[in-house]
Order: sequence, then C-alpha cells, then structure tokens
Amino acid sequence: MTALDTGNPLTSPTGGSVAQPTGKAASLLERIPRWARLVAYLLVGVGILSIAQQYTGAKQLTAFGTFQSAIELALPIGLAGLGGLWSERAGVVNIGLEGMMALGTWFGAYGAIAHGPWAGVAFGVAGGAIGGLLHAVATVTFGVDHIISGVSINLLAIGITEFLTSVSWNGASAKESPSIPNDITRVDLIPFLKDPLQTMSGQGRPFLSPLANFFLSITTDVSLLVVFAVALFPITWYLLWKTPVGLRLRSVGEDPEAADSLGVKVYGLKYVAVMVSGAMAGLGGVLLVYLFSGKFQSGQTGGRGFIGLAAMIFGNWRPGGLLAGAGLFGFMDSMQSQVDKTSHALLIVTALVFLVGAAWTAYQRRWISVAVFLVLAVGSWYWYESTDELPREIIPYFPHITTLLVLVFASQRLRPPAADGKIYRRGGR
Repeated sequence: MTALDTGNPLTSPTGGSVAQPTGKAASLLERIPRWARLVAYLLVGVGILSIAQQYTGAKQLTAFGTFQSAIELALPIGLAGLGGLWSERAGVVNIGLEGMMALGTWFGAYGAIAHGPWAGVAFGVAGGAIGGLLHAVATVTFGVDHIISGVSINLLAIGITEFLTSVSWNGASAKESPSIPNDITRVDLIPFLKDPLQTMSGQGRPFLSPLANFFLSITTDVSLLVVFAVALFPITWYLLWKTPVGLRLRSVGEDPEAADSLGVKVYGLKYVAVMVSGAMAGLGGVLLVYLFSGKFQSGQTGGRGFIGLAAMIFGNWRPGGLLAGAGLFGFMDSMQSQVDKTSHALLIVTALVFLVGAAWTAYQRRWISVAVFLVLAVGSWYWYESTDELPREIIPYFPHITTLLVLVFASQRLRPPAADGKIYRRGGR
C-alpha cells in the first residue's frame, strides 16, 4: 500500500501529519460527527432568529418566504465556493470565480432561449468550464501567478458577456437578454409532511414555528435545479474524501512533488479540478438567471463569486462548513429586500450571535475574546434600542459586511491546502 492509499484521517494525502484542532473546545468538537455539528449549527441559528423575532416583533425574520429566498440566494454563493474548493484542493487559487459565474449567466440565458431550459443549464455549466480551462492553461501550463490570472479572467468575462449581449440581443445598447423560457419542474420533496409543517408554522410557537418554516422552505415547491445544485455538496464530499481519485487530487494540493514521485498525474488533475471549479461557478450563474431575474443582466453576479470564496474559507475548505457559510451569506443577502423593521431586527440577531460567541470563548477560557464579544453584543443591542431603522446605505452591503466579520473571527482555525497558490514545475523547472 502506498502513502496515497492510506485512509487515516489524521494524515495528509501524502503521508504527513495534518494540523488538528487543539484545546478543550476542539476536543469536544472532534467527538461530534460533522453532520451532527451542522444540525447543531442549524438549530442554534433558528433559535437565535426565533428569540430575535419574539423580542422585536419582526415576523418576516423567520417567515417561510424569507427562508426560501435565503436558500435560493445561498446556492449561487455556495456553488462558487464549491468551485473554489475543487480548485484550491488541487493547489490552484481561483479568484476568477466571479468571471466564470458571469459566463454561466450569459451562456445559461442564451442556451435557454435558443434550445430550452435544461439546454441552458448545460450551456451555462460549459461556459463556466471554459473560463476554468483558460485559468488552468494560464496557471498550470504557463505558470502565470494565480491571482493575476484570476483577475484577468474576471475582466475578460465582463467584456465578453457585454460584447455577446450587444451582438445577440437588441443592438449595441443592450444590457440584458430577453426573458428565458424557464419551465423547470418544482416539486414537494416530502409531501406527507407539508400539512403538519404548515399547521405548526401557523401556530406561532417560539422556535418550533420558525423551524417548521425552515423545513417547509427546503421541502415545498422546490425547483429540480435547486435539488441538483444541493446534491453537488455531498457528491463533492464523497468524491474528494472517499475515492482514490479524490485522495490523489487532494495530494496534489498538499505536496505535488511527493504526489508526482508516486505516479500521480499532477498536471492532469489540476486541469480537471480547475475546469470542475469553473463548471460549478457557471452553474451558480445559471441559478441567478433561472431563480431570480429570469434573464441575463449585465453585472448580475454582484460579487457573489468573491463571497463564495469567503464561504469556502469560512468552511475551512470542506463542503459542510462551506454550505453553512453560504447559508449565512444567503440569509444576509435576502435581508436586502425586507422592510425596515426586519432589517433593523438584525441588530438583535447580531447581539445574540455575539453572546453565543462569548459563551463559547468562555468555555475555552479565552477571557479577552469573551470581553470583546460582550462589548460587541451590548453595542449591537444599544444601537437597536436607540434607533428606529438602519441607514438605507448599509442594507445593500449586508453580505459584504458579514463576509468581513466572518473572516475576522474564523481566521484562527483555518488550514488551507499546503501547496495552495504555488506554481508547480515538474523537477523544479
């Protein structure tokens, strides 16, 4: 058995040790399965929203429509982050996800208009994959700096989509496509639970009714495209962590020289990973077109590719944590369309989150962090009590502000792939 065939979770794909969490809190988390942690995070999140809704009276904070909108907004961000995960697990930094997403929006709209909705999905995925191929050629074959290549692809994608729009639809001044024929089926995933959940939702019970609304949002009137997109997260986990190909791909991101010495096709796996990365981002762009605008619009990605990268970092380069981060950013994105009372109530949500952070760091005996969290919690509560609404200028930037806060507080536990962003040349040439 070679080093690449080991299934030991405490070793890297190339046989070296992987940094593991340390300390009292880390040991507690290690005893809890990952799926159970995600369920616990979900329950804590719903509990925080329920308490905030009871305190502020902002019923939209836990409404079915809010949760459904948050999930649909989270998926483009999550798919961009999933694309980044594939690329960076193979050692290639991909900040060109924004541009690949933009290619997905244009080709998805074009394919839907010309050949139907499912053809549009395939066109959008292919458009993103082409962007990934360009990035792979630049970084893997020619050794271009990964950041420079990613920025170039973002700029190129904007120019290409605007040019294609001007020559395809309505003349040189066009900034959007005609509406697409979106007739992808929507289904109820668990029909027998729909009536009981709706009954629980209408009873207005703290915690239970918001939880019922959440489960309704993920099981009722769900687009098959959403089902397909969500399925990519467990599929990615299985492929990268439970198959020999995934093990080899991750080894390329940890130590390409050692992987190459064991016969792993380093260049080929990097190409595959970066093209899959682009395809995932392209599908995220397709979702933006299909679930929201119903057409291609110039600039409709709105920085979600970059936010997807932040979600990937928040998730520590793993699909489960990435999905949780995307859900957080999607929820904050959905708040942009809410009334003033609901967006104002986010200050209480923030205060409660800081209180949870204070409790967790107190368990870890990190007293300075406890003091910081408590000050932030009191400050958020005081801001809510002393004002009637948030400044309208802040509301459009909820996802971006959340991104900054998450990266600040998550930075201490991050462990990226060891060779991420490094230019690899066989034999050091």
